[in-house]
Amino acid sequence: MTTQRPANGVPNGLTNGHNGHFSNGHNGHANGHQNGFHSDSDSASVHSSDASLSTSDDASTTNRQASLRRRNRKKSSPMLPAFMVSAPGKVIVFGEHAVVHGKAAIAAAISLRSYLLVTTLSKSKRTVTLTFPDIDFNHTWNIDELPWSTFHHPSKKKSYTSVVTELDPDLVAAIKPFIADVSPDKPANVRKVHQNSAGSFLYVFLSLGNPSFPGCIYTLRSTIPIGAGLGSSATIAVCLSTALLLQLRALSGPHPDQPADEARKQIERINSWAYVYEMFIHGNPSGVDNTVSTQGKAVVFQRTDYGKPPTVRPLWDFPELPLLLVDTRVPKSTAAEVAKVADLRNRHPKIISSLLDSIHKVTETSVDILTEPGFDTRDETALGRVGELMTLNHGMLVSLGVSHPRLERVRELVDHEGIGWTKLTGAGGGGCCITLLRPGVEREKLDKLERRLDEEGFQKFETTLGGGGVGVLWPAVLKNGTEEDSEGGMEIDLEKFLHAEGTEGVEKLVGVHGGAGEREGWKFWTVESDQH
Repeated sequence: MTTQRPANGVPNGLTNGHNGHFSNGHNGHANGHQNGFHSDSDSASVHSSDASLSTSDDASTTNRQASLRRRNRKKSSPMLPAFMVSAPGKVIVFGEHAVVHGKAAIAAAISLRSYLLVTTLSKSKRTVTLTFPDIDFNHTWNIDELPWSTFHHPSKKKSYTSVVTELDPDLVAAIKPFIADVSPDKPANVRKVHQNSAGSFLYVFLSLGNPSFPGCIYTLRSTIPIGAGLGSSATIAVCLSTALLLQLRALSGPHPDQPADEARKQIERINSWAYVYEMFIHGNPSGVDNTVSTQGKAVVFQRTDYGKPPTVRPLWDFPELPLLLVDTRVPKSTAAEVAKVADLRNRHPKIISSLLDSIHKVTETSVDILTEPGFDTRDETALGRVGELMTLNHGMLVSLGVSHPRLERVRELVDHEGIGWTKLTGAGGGGCCITLLRPGVEREKLDKLERRLDEEGFQKFETTLGGGGVGVLWPAVLKNGTEEDSEGGMEIDLEKFLHAEGTEGVEKLVGVHGGAGEREGWKFWTVESDQH
């Protein structure tokens, strides 16, 4: 496929933005400057005609040319408008632990998201800055000093269409000197996180970019709890990969009339480079987290041969479901829980193998139910079938020994209020659990549950399961139902973004979802099922 690149250099479908903010300038300011210039010029020529009796034509021409040069010289004007990218976190819905033993599992997007603001600097500023204020990370590199010659060697050079399945040791080595001085005063564990973030960014930046790449500030805020098994690192990978590909004009869309096959190719391109980012951090990731974060909805994944990547089947028809996500705030060790199940299987092979097979059947049955034509998310009977499977899956995980008293406490509180069906998600042993909410749950019951959870030290998120994937806000202007809407909307600048307080502040300022559904401005690549 040939990527469409509009003449004005803006990704297809984003040229008009909000009321033409990019092509015409925010609230028409660009045209205002241009028209003002011609107007001033005409006025100047009239005045100069009176003065021309005493001034030579050559001098007048020179003055006009100098004035033109001054007017055309934009002081610290960025080359592109600020824009934003957003990507969702994920949960495992069915199949935890069984998936480690070759069975199927389902992972789905949640409406908790990461948000990346890209601010392009003036041509004279030759730096790139990575800022993640939520983890107190900030670092700046001089673009001209980065190891471009190594990454652009004919034997190493990649294009945005390249499919990278493993990291190049020479390129990793070339990056190391540039991450060695990242966060030198932080504790070792924090510094490791920061250096991984820096290294993965530089690997993708240098692979996709070029020495003339504009100076930029990449600022990321997230509403996703870190280290809770919700795919937070994958959301960063997807946001940064999308931003870089947009800056390279290597993506078309997203726009409403984009053909599904074209949208799918754009999603695959983003996902491919997000996987490269994830490889730098995790070594040999499954690729499931970045896939769900890129495309949204849900996937069925299964890995029967650990020498190969898992098979991943998108569930484009996966419905959006009301979900309660509760973080127990109990630190978990995925490796310890996986080892616990493996030991149990070694001691009781027939029983545990049968249990893992049963989890696999629960997963397959849930796929059939959730993707059947006419599945009604408002019908308690339909949701109840899914809820029963969640209860069965959780019970099997309890039998495998991977639950935790804090997880069981959440189930007890939810069951007491009768508001839904709860199961652990991820490795267990702490971490998070998810509750599928019954239709029409009374607000009073949810508020009562929230008070109890707060009192007992849990963290609760009301979210949506199976929502959209990566989204773009180009330019970074939102309509929020305020007076600013009449003037084109509210421009999201770096200062506002940095000073948004906590999850609620970020969501209120830039969230994909406002008070009633998706906000005007955010655009998403959408792909329908092949069955449609």
